[in-house]
Amino acid sequence: MSAKAEPWQKAEIAGPKKALLILKPEVVVAMVKRAKRPILVVGHQAAEDYSDDVKMIDYAIRMSKRAKIPVVATAHMTSEFKKRGFQPTSWMPAMDIGNRLKDNEWKGFDDAGPYDLAMFMGLPYYMDFVILAGLKHFSRNLKTISLNRFYNPHASWSFPNLSIKDWNESFKIIVSKLGGK
Repeated sequence: MSAKAEPWQKAEIAGPKKALLILKPEVVVAMVKRAKRPILVVGHQAAEDYSDDVKMIDYAIRMSKRAKIPVVATAHMTSEFKKRGFQPTSWMPAMDIGNRLKDNEWKGFDDAGPYDLAMFMGLPYYMDFVILAGLKHFSRNLKTISLNRFYNPHASWSFPNLSIKDWNESFKIIVSKLGGK
């Protein structure tokens, strides 16, 4: 796995605080297991074909089931989840969930309090970049993980720029180590 921590979107300067690299997928597993209230935000690109065997949406479903992580579907993803027999916790436009997550008074979808770990996958890079920048600067006590293929400096943790093969391998490890069904 390559360990290059360079934003995929050129000419964007993240500032002095940048995402730590996820060089081992076990880091994601440890963060999820340590979190009291994780949430997974899934965008439309998770339904695209990146490999022959599994789509990112399938990994999202497996992660949710194994670690009991609530899933927020953005764009048209609710129908993609339902095609697979999975009901996401909620549907919400990506920018709206970003705004809710930075609101310390928001009690979440289940009224149990704010989330402490937000993971993002399947959003276009430029949208992920903006949402994570807002969360980095304006949320308190929220750690973020970009599970997308390209390094995002505004997350708390991010994969480096990965090949599709390495990216898929990382998800296989994450899902297998989360336990559950």
